[in-house]
Amino acid sequence: MSTQDALNQLKTSIQNRIVGQEALVLRLLITLLADGHLLVEGAPGLAKTTAIKTLAGGLEGNFHRVQFTPDLLPADLTGTEIYRPQDGSFVFQQGPLFHNLVLADEINRAPAKVQSALLEAMGERQITIGKETWGLPRLFLVMATQNPIEQEGTYPLPEAQLDRFLMKVLIDYPSPDTEQTILSLARQEARENCAEEPITTTQTHETETEVLSQDILFSARREVLDMHLDPALETYMIHLIAATRNPQAYHPELSRYLEFGGSPRATIALERCARAHAWLHGQDYVSPGDIQSIAHDVLRHRLILSFAAEAEGKTADHVIDELLNTVPVP
Repeated sequence: MSTQDALNQLKTSIQNRIVGQEALVLRLLITLLADGHLLVEGAPGLAKTTAIKTLAGGLEGNFHRVQFTPDLLPADLTGTEIYRPQDGSFVFQQGPLFHNLVLADEINRAPAKVQSALLEAMGERQITIGKETWGLPRLFLVMATQNPIEQEGTYPLPEAQLDRFLMKVLIDYPSPDTEQTILSLARQEARENCAEEPITTTQTHETETEVLSQDILFSARREVLDMHLDPALETYMIHLIAATRNPQAYHPELSRYLEFGGSPRATIALERCARAHAWLHGQDYVSPGDIQSIAHDVLRHRLILSFAAEAEGKTADHVIDELLNTVPVP
């Protein structure tokens, strides 16, 4: 089986569980291939947690979920040194961040110190406690969620931490037809839980898709990086990001709406995600459509809008639409 077949099999198995969230599933796999982290924003009950748990179930590695609360401490993420009275020594007890896949649920409910500890782990792939530094696993993905409805008692993420996320995905409620399918699946699952002879873990795994090994994943990442990318498209991506920093040079209207644009990290993210998007769709080269398909997810959390944009009800997605219409495609 080729690496693309293996990833497509994983994608299908996740979509069988996560109905109506095809965009989220695709972005999760793009993040996995691009070796980044994902921020997901949506109302409760939209399968955000189920999506990352299902991905973890189909991937070789371990998973941990952390519920972020205002009383969370950095040591609750990183781990801490435990005193051993029998010999008077200290032993480091690893925290949740030492897992391969980590779900940071409602990340904006944690105070700044906790967010700072997560920032180092995401950006540097390491954790420092005192004078000691520990490296994190080679496969390390953080998926963080935000609830846009409840804002009381939250700590908005600073721009520096937002920039660490490869993409920010917005998910909405499913259509009535999709919700009917969800209802049917939920009813079927409830029946299985009420069965006289519950399905054992062993029986369940027999019907599941084969777990994707980390070796295959790393091979897929190398194939993504080796894809053909025309130099003209590299220039196109650079101009897209440059237009967010110096909008008056591209379009006067853009300058009214933008205070600050994307960093070089945005350009890298755009290129990596475009490559992964093309690879997942079976292409052997990157097209302008691949760049435009993921531009909103890569840029929406990296742009700081002006007061004029907020006063006129312009969102980051509106500005990105104007950006894509302004910068000429090669």
